[in-house]
Amino acid sequence: MSEAVTTPTHCPYCALQCGMSLSPKGASVEVVERTDFPVNRGALCGKGRTAPAVLSSRVRLTGPLVRCPDTGALVPATWEEALAAVADGLRRTRADHGPDAVGVFGGGGLTNEKAYTLGKFARLVLATSQIDYNGRFCMSSAAAAHQRAFGLDRGLPFPLEDIPRTGCVILVGSNLAETMPPALRYLTELKENGGKLIVVDPRRTRTAEHADLHLAPRPGTDLALALGLLHLVVAEGRVDEEFVRERTDGWEAARAGAMAHWPELVERITGVPVPLLRDAMRMFCDAETGMVLTARGPEQQSKGTDTVGAWINLCLATGRAGRPFSGYGCLTGQGNGQGGREHGQKADQLPGYRKLDDPAARAHVAKVWGVAPESLPGPGRSAYELLDALGGEVRSLLLMGSNPVVSAPRAAHIEERIRSLDFLAVADVVLSETAELADVVLPVTQWAEETGTTTNLEGRVLLRERALTPPEGVRTDLEVLHALAGLLGWEKGFPTDPEEVFDELRRASAGGPADYSGISYRRIREENGVFWPCPEDPEPTTGAGPAGGLPAEAAEGAVPEPGAAARAGTAHTGAHPPTAVPEPTAEARPHPGTPRLFLDRFATGDGRARFVPVVHRAAAEETDAEYPIVLTTGRVVAQYQSGAQTRRVDELNAAAPGAFVELHPRLAERLGVADGERVAVVSRRGRSVAPARVTTAIRPDTVFMPFHWPGEGRANTLTNPALDPVSRMPEFKVCAVRLEPASPRPR
Repeated sequence: MSEAVTTPTHCPYCALQCGMSLSPKGASVEVVERTDFPVNRGALCGKGRTAPAVLSSRVRLTGPLVRCPDTGALVPATWEEALAAVADGLRRTRADHGPDAVGVFGGGGLTNEKAYTLGKFARLVLATSQIDYNGRFCMSSAAAAHQRAFGLDRGLPFPLEDIPRTGCVILVGSNLAETMPPALRYLTELKENGGKLIVVDPRRTRTAEHADLHLAPRPGTDLALALGLLHLVVAEGRVDEEFVRERTDGWEAARAGAMAHWPELVERITGVPVPLLRDAMRMFCDAETGMVLTARGPEQQSKGTDTVGAWINLCLATGRAGRPFSGYGCLTGQGNGQGGREHGQKADQLPGYRKLDDPAARAHVAKVWGVAPESLPGPGRSAYELLDALGGEVRSLLLMGSNPVVSAPRAAHIEERIRSLDFLAVADVVLSETAELADVVLPVTQWAEETGTTTNLEGRVLLRERALTPPEGVRTDLEVLHALAGLLGWEKGFPTDPEEVFDELRRASAGGPADYSGISYRRIREENGVFWPCPEDPEPTTGAGPAGGLPAEAAEGAVPEPGAAARAGTAHTGAHPPTAVPEPTAEARPHPGTPRLFLDRFATGDGRARFVPVVHRAAAEETDAEYPIVLTTGRVVAQYQSGAQTRRVDELNAAAPGAFVELHPRLAERLGVADGERVAVVSRRGRSVAPARVTTAIRPDTVFMPFHWPGEGRANTLTNPALDPVSRMPEFKVCAVRLEPASPRPR
């Protein structure tokens, strides 16, 4: 690589996918600020700045490992030996137990090309239905609620740049200041513009410190809180009757559900005082425009889909959806959590966000793949259910880009299930806690060493560019899948060139809800990303206004009157035709992409949004005399997900060296626990030990643990795998625990 080359690319971590450039520095690269990318405008958090540290051979895998049958240790092997061992292990399981005895588990950090190829590999080469990915643990509840209400799931239906231009944001269960720090500027700019911020979180986080109003409900009661706010909207005559009548269905049933949650009842359930409920409702309704943004807090619950649905109902009832600078959005967590589920590594989906049980979808994708539709397996198990089946009905597993030994709920049980497998192959950048249990470990390239696309939380398809030659003993995931496919009898259909894979992905997604067919590497480079849906069919030159479909007055910064965009007939979803199509001109241009969804119509058959009636219900596991405290989990700013990569960076470890238990002084006093003293947290599933961090920033009936560490401080030893009936999301955010000294005190 020439020393003069600086390569524009994107951060390997969260769903912001912040723009950065990489400049040569010896055998590695250093991060250079990139101000041209609109999402972060040059700003980076510590994880992004230090990302090149994981490229070091000191911390990453540089050659394959195979478990020695004599010693039981992982020992170096050649690529030929390692790939042959993987192919033999998968082939043997299929022969002895059938194709569904082989499982595939992917990750929300895989590029679109890798996710697409992994899904294709599972369904064609292995002929298994047993594939899912850790993105199921990210935003699956929000995705399900999006689909039910709007007919289409994209994390944010508008770009981040719209947030400072709304009148009020309700941020539910998100600590942006620590999970994606460069995005905090959007909330700061919101307030500078005169907008209001309401933060809903049981902890007074760094994000909540910025709020005009902080509501601190008991974990697991966000559904009751949303219903209580909607009750007040109805009681005080703040429903947007015209919007409800003209653009929605199902209001009466949803209204009846909300009216059963009067303010005093909601206060008893949530712990949020009635005056604060009224303040929140009025603050939201007094603003001309508004948004509700959710994250893992309300979503990672056994009722997460209904909880998100209740917040969507609040948006619909107040006319805060399908209009400029208004709407519901989900803050996706993982780097490619959005694209990763759109293109085939989820148990029930085919590329383009097509449903696996839809005959037309199967026919379309099968044609692209050159196989008969009936040869494609049906839907399989969701992520936790797949992991729980390991060693039983699923006997072998190919795992890419995930570390469930740390990240899965009821993690000690999942670790047991993984240990009971007949065969485990792991492809990863580092020797994670899960890779340590594998029969074969395949070292693969990472972000700076490969080219590929990701889709950020806005639905903006981006291109990470290769900036560095990988070590000699490392291969790309596409090369791994190509080689395994060949060893298992598929010599064609699994290219190693990412752009060739993306071109096939475009064809497979064409006409689907997540239509990428009009997106190319060239366009992404030229346009700094392209928003899906973006069909290949050209759009008339008169077909869209400025700012991605907003009316001109909105593009210039003024908020249009309610309903203006709907009457303008612009910024349609891309999944359905707009209600008013302009006459085509002699010239046509490529489809511009769709930064803003639903301004003309929702993506349902009739273009109307759906209210979904919901009522509050208890968490799967409530507190009792034996387990009287609620545990909730989350992230800290210096670590990421299971920590497999960030825990190998000295600067990040210095900032966040290990697990801790956050608890209120009143609870600490009652237990006799001092700040810094090791404390045991015990649930029905296990016991974790970490130092106490005593703070008034958390409710007295709640404790918090970050989930980045293995060993005795592993938070997910404790968490409850109870699943949402729709999304199959586990209940990470709510479980009953008790606290006790880590070791008996001397008498």
